[in-house]
Amino acid sequence: MVTSGIRLTEDKNFDEASVLMLYKLNKWSSANKPALLMLALKNAHTLVLAYHDEQLVGLGYAISDGHLVVYYPHLLVHPEYQGKGIGKMIMDRLQEKYADFHQQMLVADGNAIDFYKKLGFERAGKTEPLWIYQGDEH
Repeated sequence: MVTSGIRLTEDKNFDEASVLMLYKLNKWSSANKPALLMLALKNAHTLVLAYHDEQLVGLGYAISDGHLVVYYPHLLVHPEYQGKGIGKMIMDRLQEKYADFHQQMLVADGNAIDFYKKLGFERAGKTEPLWIYQGDEH
């Protein structure tokens, strides 16, 4: 884990081009709707951005009622910085803020499942995630 030199911020005055590039580098379909993506991030309950020097290298955000339930829809790390603890730093910041909430939830697939299990997440009983989704990367 190499997290020295990484700075976290919750400042929503971010460079939109850098954010869009991060989504594109991770091949996330929400990059195809940039105006809506920026609105979503700027209106998030919490947005955490990770920078190495001045380069955006990661972000995660939360949607919440502010009291009981929080949902973590996106966690992205620049491909060249993955596996260095940045995603964990972002999630630690988010989970610290929502530690006393009744329910913290997210949807994970692939290698992300083991990552989130290490952070304390587990399958929600016998539930199955259901969605209406316009992307094709899952």
